[in-house]
Amino acid sequence: MSMNLHLDPAIAWTAFERRDRSFDGQFVGAVKTTGIYCKPSCPARHPRRENVEFFADGAAALAAGYRACLRCKPDEVGRDRVAVARAIALIDNAEDSLSLDELAAWVGYAPHHFHRLFKRATGVTPAAYARGLRVNRAAKALTKERKVTDAIYDAGYAAPSRFYEDARQRLGMTPSAWKRGGAGVTIRWTIAPTSLGPLLIAATDKGLCRVSFDEGEEALRERFPAADIQAGGQALETLAARVVADVEHPERHHDLPMDVQGTAFQEAVWQALRAIPIGETRTYGELAAIAGNPRAVRAAGTACGANHIAIAIPCHRAQRADGTMGGYAYGIDRKLALRKREGVK
Repeated sequence: MSMNLHLDPAIAWTAFERRDRSFDGQFVGAVKTTGIYCKPSCPARHPRRENVEFFADGAAALAAGYRACLRCKPDEVGRDRVAVARAIALIDNAEDSLSLDELAAWVGYAPHHFHRLFKRATGVTPAAYARGLRVNRAAKALTKERKVTDAIYDAGYAAPSRFYEDARQRLGMTPSAWKRGGAGVTIRWTIAPTSLGPLLIAATDKGLCRVSFDEGEEALRERFPAADIQAGGQALETLAARVVADVEHPERHHDLPMDVQGTAFQEAVWQALRAIPIGETRTYGELAAIAGNPRAVRAAGTACGANHIAIAIPCHRAQRADGTMGGYAYGIDRKLALRKREGVK
């Protein structure tokens, strides 16, 4: 019998069977026949299900008479999560960029090990997290500051050149265009018929910026009021055909280019969604854990709702912990249909 467990034991066992690293720190599995408790990703051979009980943490397992596994060292997971949280706080509050060596020293880890640990917990490297944070700050500042240069320095960049380098990769437009609400950016759009209804497909030169059911040009202009909105184009036709193929034939993977940005957590959730194999689902809690914050279940759901690229970022594969589907911007019937054709049972 499980004690003090905040997850459904069936979900815990599935994670234990898969050796799912994203669940490390959320619970431990204790083996009755050996008296040892392990983290979910422990590489040791699995016991029979009837010989395993689950606890919220190592302290609860210790109180029940179990001892920690010497192979997977489950009690170190908490220390790792604290270290990552401290590093994120340091990055968030630092006036200047921090090197990997500096971060690792602050939290008491070897640089190479901490780099791997941080990426595993958040989905991005420390440097990528810091870049995302600075660009998001700059994007907000650009809507307020009268001078682009002032906004760049206020966001924490040491020089404008560093911001322009990041902006090419993340903003999808020049800083001045961002400040003017997307002015100067060309977005091409089309409405493609699919078996699930008409699908709006819109893209910049960089990639898809909006894919949605039941929307048209008017909705697109509301989202991008300062952009140059144009219909059609040969390049868009080719891209749209690949998007439609994802709707009609999900078993054929299409790696689609995208021009979307979010917070570091949102982007980590979107990456987690794209990594879900066809025919499988993940709970909002699992997505939150993969994104580096197991407690941010509601925020993971919000990140799914903030997804601008339906189908290609498959938020229809997300569900609640009890197995129910949760919401979907384009209707539960479509979510059901998408999951059914992907083989979700």
